[in-house]
Amino acid sequence: MDIKYRLAEAMKTCMKSTAVENITVKQIVDVCGVSRQTFYRNFIDKYDLINWYFDCLLEQSFKEMGKGETVREGLIKKFAYIKEERLFFTAGFKGDEQNNLKEHDFIMIYEFYCALIREKTGAPPDAKTRKLLEMYCQASIYMTVQWLIKGMKESEEALADLMIEAMPPMLHSLFKEIDLV
Repeated sequence: MDIKYRLAEAMKTCMKSTAVENITVKQIVDVCGVSRQTFYRNFIDKYDLINWYFDCLLEQSFKEMGKGETVREGLIKKFAYIKEERLFFTAGFKGDEQNNLKEHDFIMIYEFYCALIREKTGAPPDAKTRKLLEMYCQASIYMTVQWLIKGMKESEEALADLMIEAMPPMLHSLFKEIDLV
């Protein structure tokens, strides 16, 4: 197994008993059985590790969107991955420190949607569309975090449907026009 994945597994093990902000690099490397030098060759800090692992999960959940799949299907996959990795995401989303997971999620999703619009239309989104995307992505992250922290009472499908219904009309029209909804 790749060292980065081993370190992520060690981080998840630490998260079972310790809040993210209290986990030290020493704990992670002790659980993983590697040196601090090995950790720092791969990551800047524990938040960099969390963000890297989150990127891996996010890429998996969105990789098919825009290639024949709808936003709804991509969201359902994302929520399924989050549910599967609920311990990691619950701990990760609770942090509000610099370089935190919520901010990282926002950047990843916002850039993903901008790139998708550019790919489908041949042009980057205009200023108004970017602002609407920014608001929509922030609200989506907030609702995802609430869903996770409050016990994931809605199904992944129900949450995806709510997020699509909450999409600003102009954004929904654009996504419909480029076959994403």
